[in-house]
Amino acid sequence: MAGLLKWLVLAMGGACVAIGAFHFALGIDSVPGEGSAGATVDSRERYYGAVFLGYGLAWLWAARQSPIPATVVRWLAGIFLLGGLGRLLSMAVYGPPQWFQIALTVVELVLPPLYFMLAGADERATADRPSPRRAERAFL
Repeated sequence: MAGLLKWLVLAMGGACVAIGAFHFALGIDSVPGEGSAGATVDSRERYYGAVFLGYGLAWLWAARQSPIPATVVRWLAGIFLLGGLGRLLSMAVYGPPQWFQIALTVVELVLPPLYFMLAGADERATADRPSPRRAERAFL
């Protein structure tokens, strides 16, 4: 389970960094249907792209810790879930968006429970492993 958690945290971080960089670089051209939205929406899109890139870096930071901190994974997954809930709210108010946004909503609602379930796996695995000091004391 700890290996799966590490892989998923790395994958989430890499995907978020790539998506954030894409939105930062392309602005409104990165979003289907927003090509004529104008400077204000482009500015907002690039700002959110930078924030999402930073969010991805936080996932990558967590993946590099040993053990991967469960509290950080839960917070990051909670933020991701909140984004999915925001999309649901938008659908309730304005109706369904472009099909790809619906697919993203599904991902944003399905992945967080998996992260919540796996969050403590690396910490548990580390706690179960005998440290060299404990093994040394047990031998003496």
